[in-house]
Amino acid sequence: MAAYNVCHGISELFLVSLFVSSFVVASAGTFDGDCDIMWGDHRGKILDKGKLLTLSLDQISGSGFQSKREYLFGRIDMQLKLVSGNSAGTVTAYYLSSEGTNHDEIDFEFLGNLSGQPYIVHTNVYTQGKGEREQQFYLWFDPTKDFHTYSFVWNPQRIIFLVDNTPIRVFDNEESIGVPFPKSQPMKLYSSLWNADQWATRGGLVKTDWSKAPFTAYYRNFNANACVWSRGSSSCGSTSTSSPTPSGWQTKGLDANGRRRLKWVQKYFMIYNYCTDFKRFPQGRPRECRRAI
Repeated sequence: MAAYNVCHGISELFLVSLFVSSFVVASAGTFDGDCDIMWGDHRGKILDKGKLLTLSLDQISGSGFQSKREYLFGRIDMQLKLVSGNSAGTVTAYYLSSEGTNHDEIDFEFLGNLSGQPYIVHTNVYTQGKGEREQQFYLWFDPTKDFHTYSFVWNPQRIIFLVDNTPIRVFDNEESIGVPFPKSQPMKLYSSLWNADQWATRGGLVKTDWSKAPFTAYYRNFNANACVWSRGSSSCGSTSTSSPTPSGWQTKGLDANGRRRLKWVQKYFMIYNYCTDFKRFPQGRPRECRRAI
């Protein structure tokens, strides 16, 4: 199977040369060197000389892995092929997270469904332990047929969620109006495959069909162009938003084409946006929603 080109068709989307020169502090390697399988009792496997990782779920347990390194800002890419067939009740989570009660987190969660029905891509952003910033999307392709690239771009100004390099969501730094932004807690990359049939598919109405187990998700081409955090400091030096830096990734966002693609996704594929859920916020929408795209 040919490797998917993450820049196919939209190579000029944004952030040309996202990380340059000495700021490329972490790069593509193998799962053996970059990740640890943390749980699942051998249901997680690293195969093909470290080039492929699989997670499986059965009625006894799911499985999960995490990156060996912590990052404070960067771009994280991973190619995933999701659980095929009747995946109702399963959740494949792929996210960045710090530790502790007041943790920061940036989430992709893929909610399985009955065979032939679309996956739901659930996104969320936690700051200082508070989330409730969900946006959900359908995809414009079948994510179980082939590998597709899911990416986070995280810099002091914004977080961008991308699918095959197409932006689906932007969470801007709105600290100026009192909205916390994840900028001081280093995060590891995590992924897990687990059973969530109490809520994942149609609010828990559709349960996991264990006769279809084991369920398996596939991973390849993990790439972290990011600032590695170690022993209390960043490999990129100062992470202050006011510090001058020659690296354009820390300041640039979407170009005109990227903004058009974002609007296309949000018009045709977004199925839930917390910013427009007025019933949920009878006292008024969260502050960041007043300027949200």
